[in-house]
Amino acid sequence: MNNYIDKFIRYLEVERAVSAHTLRAYRKDLEDFFEYVKTEPDKIDMIDVRGFIAEQIKKGFNKTTVSRRLASIRSFFKFLCREGYIKSNPAKLVANPKIPKLLPRFLSVDDAFSLVEKPEGIGFMPVRDRAILELLYSSGIRVSELSGLNIDDLNIKGNLIKVRGKGRKERIVPVGSKAIDAIKSYMIERMLIKSKDRALFLNRMGTRLTDRGVRRIVVKYAKALGISGQIGPHTLRHTFATHLLQGGADLRVIQELLGHSSLSTTQKYTHLDITHLMDIYDKAHPFARESENLKIKSSK
Repeated sequence: MNNYIDKFIRYLEVERAVSAHTLRAYRKDLEDFFEYVKTEPDKIDMIDVRGFIAEQIKKGFNKTTVSRRLASIRSFFKFLCREGYIKSNPAKLVANPKIPKLLPRFLSVDDAFSLVEKPEGIGFMPVRDRAILELLYSSGIRVSELSGLNIDDLNIKGNLIKVRGKGRKERIVPVGSKAIDAIKSYMIERMLIKSKDRALFLNRMGTRLTDRGVRRIVVKYAKALGISGQIGPHTLRHTFATHLLQGGADLRVIQELLGHSSLSTTQKYTHLDITHLMDIYDKAHPFARESENLKIKSSK
């Protein structure tokens, strides 16, 4: 069984250029599935796949995770079909669990400014952390894209960075002047480390900072500010996109900056903006306040 999984993972890595993090997720999904079915791929049918999905939901996994696991299984069997190992894909017609549409979390302008300005003091760590937070909010890049940056990807004079996104697709992203200034300050501290690693952002050992390390940095300063709820690097990505939209940026421009292959993925930010506008309306518009007063009077 592991032989089939290994071949599939190798295919994803070489031909699809899937990230190491995603490869680990695929492998874990498939190992858990075959631990459940305990049989060979050519003996698995739709009922087995549905049974696994039902068990995952029963165990308390959220529907987004279960849907991702089904996608992994579906892709795996599609690969086996194409390679001639099996005749049909037993997961092809299994429906995804219905996932409630949740709007992405984003920070207010004040909270975003407070967060990026929170790292204080001199020295490698605070200066690096300030540069990371400034860059995440200024560019909207993914955490994997940030941790994957090399020194050669910087174009400080042009306020640009070269980013490798999903599927190793490269794109050029503009960066705000504050983030560039923060990166310049960090580069001075970085030179003192005398690391031979070409990674832009280093850990205290002088090697590339990982995705997990970046997440810890964001969470650390969000907690220090008392920002409630789950905050991570992706929150700053959502914040970047939402603030651009609220500032009048075109949706196509935001799509290009975020590296979304489909406009439909970017369109979720239009819902965020409408929610924001309705909240402002309810708090500020005289008609809204009058309507609320009528509700209070009628309830008495």
